[in-house]
Amino acid sequence: MSDSQSMKNRVAIVVGGSGGFGEAIARRLVADGAKVAIAARNLENLKATAKSIGAAAIACDVTSSEQVKSLVEQTVSRWGRLDVGINASGYEDYCPIAQLEPERVERMVAVQFTSALYCIQHMANAMSGGGSITTIGSSIATLTADRYAPYAGAKAGINHVSRIAASEYGAQDVRLNVVSASLVETPMTKQIVNAPGVRDAFTAETPLKRFGTIDDIVDTVAWISSDQAAYITGQNILVDGGTSLRRLPRVEDFMRAAKEAASH
Repeated sequence: MSDSQSMKNRVAIVVGGSGGFGEAIARRLVADGAKVAIAARNLENLKATAKSIGAAAIACDVTSSEQVKSLVEQTVSRWGRLDVGINASGYEDYCPIAQLEPERVERMVAVQFTSALYCIQHMANAMSGGGSITTIGSSIATLTADRYAPYAGAKAGINHVSRIAASEYGAQDVRLNVVSASLVETPMTKQIVNAPGVRDAFTAETPLKRFGTIDDIVDTVAWISSDQAAYITGQNILVDGGTSLRRLPRVEDFMRAAKEAASH
């Protein structure tokens, strides 16, 4: 059975579905025949995206356990069950540890860690007939990157939570996995990706010698959510062209690559 065939008539929730990875994943699931609810805080943007891809829009602040629970309940009430859960919500922020303020740390933990835990809890509890839950992670949770301590720490934490959840929910045939991306151009990362030297510096540390695309992530999520991956759980799948075999580029690498590009 192909990925698309195994998604036919499945019911899915995509958190963070109004843009970036979440929107692209939701489009793929709808195209493959799934009934999809997308969730985000901005209802106006959410409704526009839902209309364009044929999904249902449900407003949700994922930092609220009650709102995540309500999102799941509304989805199950509408379609009778939940088979697939995708958590693609999040944002990036960077700052040296020496300059961190409590508000920045608390917001990052709330969005990247606590909300992901709520999604796992409420989605898994609703999957009475089994299912798959995937969190979009980051290679920064595996490799070190200066100035990303709260972001990387929260991502690393949810990686381990997913392993624990995979063990706890395994008897219910609920699978928990993380799909971790290297730097990929999305609306959130566009400014970083196109800064001088960034593409060249990342490509230099990538064995496959190309920059990743949204489709690389979407294809992996579609596969891990399908019956073809029915015996895979508790894994962090790095979709990074092999960058995790080496290291993330540093600021000096970006500067050197930008200088070399300017000289040609």
